[in-house]
Amino acid sequence: MGGAGVLLLLLAGAGVGVAWRPPKGKCPLSCSCSKDSALCEGSPDLPESFSPTLLSLSLVRTGVTQLKAGSFLRVPTLHLLLFTSNSFSVIEDDAFAGLSHLQYLFIEDNEIGSISKNALRGLRSLTHLSLANNNLETLPRFLFRGLETLTHVDLRGNPFQCDCRVLWLLQWMPAVNASVGTGACAGPTALAHRQLRHLDPKTFKCRAIELSWFQTVGESALGVESFSYQGEPHVVLAQPFAGRCLILTWDYSLQRFRPEEELSAPSVVSCKPLVLGPRLFMLAARLWGGSQLWARPSPGLRLAPTQALAPRRLLRPNDAELLWLDGRPCFVVADASKAGSTTLLCQDGPGFYPRQSLHAWHRDTDAEALELDGRPHLLLASASQRPVLFHWLGGRFERRTDIPEAEDVYATRHFQAGGDVFLCLTRYIGDSMVMRWDGSMFRLLQQLPSRGAHVFQPLLIARDQLAILGSDFAFSQVFRLEPDKGLLEPLQELGPPALVAPRAFAPITLAGRRFLFAACFKGPTQIYQHHELDLSA
Repeated sequence: MGGAGVLLLLLAGAGVGVAWRPPKGKCPLSCSCSKDSALCEGSPDLPESFSPTLLSLSLVRTGVTQLKAGSFLRVPTLHLLLFTSNSFSVIEDDAFAGLSHLQYLFIEDNEIGSISKNALRGLRSLTHLSLANNNLETLPRFLFRGLETLTHVDLRGNPFQCDCRVLWLLQWMPAVNASVGTGACAGPTALAHRQLRHLDPKTFKCRAIELSWFQTVGESALGVESFSYQGEPHVVLAQPFAGRCLILTWDYSLQRFRPEEELSAPSVVSCKPLVLGPRLFMLAARLWGGSQLWARPSPGLRLAPTQALAPRRLLRPNDAELLWLDGRPCFVVADASKAGSTTLLCQDGPGFYPRQSLHAWHRDTDAEALELDGRPHLLLASASQRPVLFHWLGGRFERRTDIPEAEDVYATRHFQAGGDVFLCLTRYIGDSMVMRWDGSMFRLLQQLPSRGAHVFQPLLIARDQLAILGSDFAFSQVFRLEPDKGLLEPLQELGPPALVAPRAFAPITLAGRRFLFAACFKGPTQIYQHHELDLSA
């Protein structure tokens, strides 16, 4: 024939064209070429050896092991490109850059190690794509992004692992204006042989969260509360050994929490904030020396002590809670002394004064304000009996019921989920418990081993209902409520660094970031950052 010989037009088996004698050097010796197509077997030269007006190229059993970025820049006129019986370790990002006229891309019956997520970028005319029978277990997210002209996609014959990595594909298929052949799952075992098109994306749980250490605040603390004042988030720590309520704020320059103000409060066990417009109040419940109310009348001023709170009733406070009754703010302070009494203090003029004594002689360790059946309720835990539930009736709290099967409960905390009210009960010895309100009483739902626990605290962070079970002898455990089961499931341990005798937790959100404070009685306060992880990425 002479030169490179007479070549046949081959449109990937779609038709036969007219013989043509190309210019010398425009067709590799291992290929058969025609006027505007080439079929290559064996080990061809790189695509720059082909005619720049080529329309169709088929590469069969070549020695090419990678499709690198810009592999086909020398043949920008291609309309059809086919790969068969090759072995590629990787198809890189922008492997098909420059092929703006490509309509048919068939990558079939190959061994492919991986495909980069931007491998198909720039194929704006592509209508038919086949990745069939390539031994692919997954495809990268966003692989088909920008391929707006697709009408047919064939993914059959690949051993897809139908885990979170295929979730994006399941969500993409019904949204794309193309027919998609997907084939069946090869794994996991529970989904083996299931057709991908029959899988429900809603059944995939591909979002995970993680709490990772962010910052340490020196000095131990018994309590921590978050609050917002003048549009800025704050945190206050009750630090008994340092003898203060320490208020922290966010330093936008250093991107850390820093002290803003401290209130002198020796032997403090609880610092409870209340914001009323421009005014800020802080209740400091103290074991000795009497509990106090501090106030800041307006922004720019410092907090100052304004009132001694019920000195004859609050002899050994152990907890303080804020609640609203008949439109007025009130504090309830649980007193753990035998001679004192748990006291309800409500705002009257410039101060807060005793409204009612509750539960005298029972050495209360904890108070929890909650709403049940549309009415305020109060739950008191004590060292001498089961937790007692009170309801607000006729301007005072009246006993309603107690919590069955709940002996030796140190503290209680509640949360709401799915229209139900749940209760976390902390026990130092034995199992801590989760209960659910059934309309008349709390019923046992779940028990969790909790040797050495002083706190079992529910927290809502972003979309996640969490509960943290602190321990004096082991790592503190984070649980997450699984809506489908209605139960708390283990999520992670907190640490390192490990929490040393944790007593309270508080979430705070600022600058688009979410944090968790952990107040520890025998160690420094630790701050963790909440991260969301997309397992389908």
